[in-house]
Amino acid sequence: MQTPANIQLIGNEVAIIWSDGVETYFTMEDLRAASPSAQNVGERDILGNQYGGDGPKKFPGVTVTGWDQVGNYALRFEFSDGHRTGLYSYDYLRQLAERHR
Repeated sequence: MQTPANIQLIGNEVAIIWSDGVETYFTMEDLRAASPSAQNVGERDILGNQYGGDGPKKFPGVTVTGWDQVGNYALRFEFSDGHRTGLYSYDYLRQLAERHR
């Protein structure tokens, strides 16, 4: 698994340089929209009932105000709208980058 070697906020983007030298860039609004949190994508109980995930899908003007490393596998971004519950695994971030090429 590749890990972030450097993370920077550049304009309205989050830039990540990975341990293998690959550079990825995410607009802050897209990163917020891609949050894997239960609030954003919802979650199902054991009976299959969906809870959450019915909020906005676009986040115009939202910025990243900070981030924390979670263990050795994920980042948790803090957004200007108060959202900070999504855990972005390193693998998930690399997959997002591939989709946005």
